[in-house]
Amino acid sequence: MAEKKEFMTYKGKPLVRCGKELYYGNMDEPFVIHMIIKSTKDVNGLEVADKVAIQLMATDPNLSPRKQLVKTSEKAGLYLALDISEVWLNKALKEAKKA
Repeated sequence: MAEKKEFMTYKGKPLVRCGKELYYGNMDEPFVIHMIIKSTKDVNGLEVADKVAIQLMATDPNLSPRKQLVKTSEKAGLYLALDISEVWLNKALKEAKKA
């Protein structure tokens, strides 16, 4: 039997990182957030995200890649990126439930 993997979560939703890309949200829901770390900086010997591109994306595989992209932005730092991502994702999921 396949073993179910546990992912790190942020405010109750999965947060998965692969290199400089992060996905926030559950792929079974209508929307997820895709974040791309565009640049990093050194802070006391630690490499931290400096510029992060954020994309709110529809998870419907029948949509073209262009139509999957709902909203984009760029933020300074991972904290600000996660903060706006959580707002966008909750709002999009709430509106999807109404429809």
